[in-house]
Amino acid sequence: MLHEKIKLYEDRDDVTLTTYVLDDSVELRNGKKRGAVLICPGGAYLYCSDREGEPIAMAFLNMGYHVFVLRYAVYNENKGQNTFDQIIPDLSKAWVEKDCRHPQPMRDIGKAMVCISEHADEWLVDVDNIALCGFSAGAHNCAMYSVHYNKPVITDYLGINAGGIRPVATVLAYMLSDYVDLIHSESTDNALFLSSIKAYMGEPESITDEQATEVSPCRLVNESTPPMFLWATAGDHLADPIHTIKMAEALCRNHIPYEVHIFEEGQHGLCLGTQATASVKNELDENVANWIHLADKWLKKRMALEIPDGTAMF
Repeated sequence: MLHEKIKLYEDRDDVTLTTYVLDDSVELRNGKKRGAVLICPGGAYLYCSDREGEPIAMAFLNMGYHVFVLRYAVYNENKGQNTFDQIIPDLSKAWVEKDCRHPQPMRDIGKAMVCISEHADEWLVDVDNIALCGFSAGAHNCAMYSVHYNKPVITDYLGINAGGIRPVATVLAYMLSDYVDLIHSESTDNALFLSSIKAYMGEPESITDEQATEVSPCRLVNESTPPMFLWATAGDHLADPIHTIKMAEALCRNHIPYEVHIFEEGQHGLCLGTQATASVKNELDENVANWIHLADKWLKKRMALEIPDGTAMF
């Protein structure tokens, strides 16, 4: 397996693409390309979670896809802090850096897509079959890219047309989809939400409804939005599952293929729901752990590997 970390910008150490490119052989693909999954971990736009990076990559590798983990622009990457408890005390300081604010995070997805396309022949990646997978803030970022990938904010920035950077599908876990409702809700009294909004957009009180709509993917779905697999938990008290339901409704209204699962129980940030991603026992959930198998079946409708008929040698 080719496993390396690539800087996407010469002048930035924080935005990186980590490759998990499967080796080929005559017994496997024999030179044929594979589809790929590009993962965006969560972390409230304050940092990128390790739990939603490599362990998720291993799960998609097991499905037969190449995998890439993107650490996109966030406030705190490489600043020596990696938990909310460490970051939130900075709330009262003027610490927000403009190079991590919208639209940079979704532009980083485009930059990653271009990088993968440039290495497609070397890595044997089928560029027509690249799916996105995001968690929490990473899910919001993937949803944002999915509704903006063909707009000038992305295409002009990258200097290319949208044809080669459209995801074939998007998998979104416990997402936020509506910032208009968010900034008008009591959630902005929560230190984590307030800190996240400041990192992503600036001071909440200065954000207009027009600006909030621009970062509300459920309000921007149209006929060019890729199919989506959505999941959340009814017990999530951080990212209300209504955001997932709103996204599903938007997809339905626009006749975009989708599948949605709201598991009855489970807290925010369960990742795989298995010991592969659990740091404490309440991050284990056998029921929620089914999402990855459901996503596997759903993705095969869109990007299953082309496997010829025949008889095995042994």
